[in-house]
Amino acid sequence: MRGSRRAAAAAVAAALSLVAAVAATAQPAKIEVDVLYLERAVQPPPTLSNLDPPPADAGLQGARLGLADNATTGGFLGHDYRLEEIVVAPDAPFTPAAEAALAAGARLIVAKAPAEDLLALADLPGAEGALILNAGAPDDRLRLGECRGNVLHALPSRAMLTDALMQFLVKRRWTDLMLVRGEGEGDRLYAEAMERSAEKFGARIRETKVWAFDADMRRSASTEARAFTQGPDHDVLAVADEREDFGRYLLYNTWDPRPVVGTDGLTPRAWSRVVEQWGAAQLQSRFEDLAGRAMTAEDYAAWAAVRAIGEAVTRTGAADAATLRGYMLGEAFALAGFKGRPMSFRRWNGQLRQPIPLVHPRAVTATAPLEGFLHRRTELDTLGFDEPESPCRAFE
Repeated sequence: MRGSRRAAAAAVAAALSLVAAVAATAQPAKIEVDVLYLERAVQPPPTLSNLDPPPADAGLQGARLGLADNATTGGFLGHDYRLEEIVVAPDAPFTPAAEAALAAGARLIVAKAPAEDLLALADLPGAEGALILNAGAPDDRLRLGECRGNVLHALPSRAMLTDALMQFLVKRRWTDLMLVRGEGEGDRLYAEAMERSAEKFGARIRETKVWAFDADMRRSASTEARAFTQGPDHDVLAVADEREDFGRYLLYNTWDPRPVVGTDGLTPRAWSRVVEQWGAAQLQSRFEDLAGRAMTAEDYAAWAAVRAIGEAVTRTGAADAATLRGYMLGEAFALAGFKGRPMSFRRWNGQLRQPIPLVHPRAVTATAPLEGFLHRRTELDTLGFDEPESPCRAFE
């Protein structure tokens, strides 16, 4: 009897040990995911109107929402997400802050900074082992000859935006444009992107004018703008005014009754508060609950960057920059971005493929790529520089 009791006790102990072993293996592996949000604050230049000041926390709030979304899934998998936030003042040096962050071990970095600061960060010692996601610089050169293999781009390039707009104009057969641009560097680059897109899709820019007035357009728009917009016959007036200085005063003040497109009027954007389809209204609502305002394009880019990290961590079960970068650039990666199509990174320059809404202040007019613009790989690659056009070699 005593022997049978011992045998029974041993069997119970073995069973409990087996249960404990199974339970231990069923527990999700603990992974700590540290993400750095690094921003160079930029002092907005003076403009004629202060009606729409840019939010001081644009980008940062998007990163915070992305982290909250990652934590929802990560909580079930044992993944612990943390966000460190560093914002460098406009008059402070950027490189020392970036060097200190890398020295402290930052390797997953969401950066909202002008192109020069982004390049400086990417070229620092130690940054070659980091994964940097660009959420603030639309410059095409960062996706072309000045690309970096450790930088992926969550924000659309200017070429993607103007290609989206030109698809719409060509689809409507509004193919003759007059272009008005400001004197700023961003205005010049946007105008160059517009010229390239027009040539790409078979439209024509009949004349380009540079807006150099310093008068108060709030009082003189009806006379100054009408006289300035005289020119050869055109279907639409295209505006390149990234500072949002004068473009708003051209609407309904043109010499000829023409639609206004570009940075004002009908505008291509990475994101807008009027995007509501494909579950976007739910994303908008969650963002407004968090930030107390509408989501901007920079917020969306930072959200997408943090979510891309989360998606890669979930799929790979790893948190090191090399593994995540490799997965993000692979065929299996797909990010649900509330824009109607899965988004993925281009393997030749690190740009996040994504649809581009064409919006006005009250609604979405269309979403590019538009029907009829075909591509051998994906229609999303009709927006921006395609692989055969790209001199980027950093991803080879």
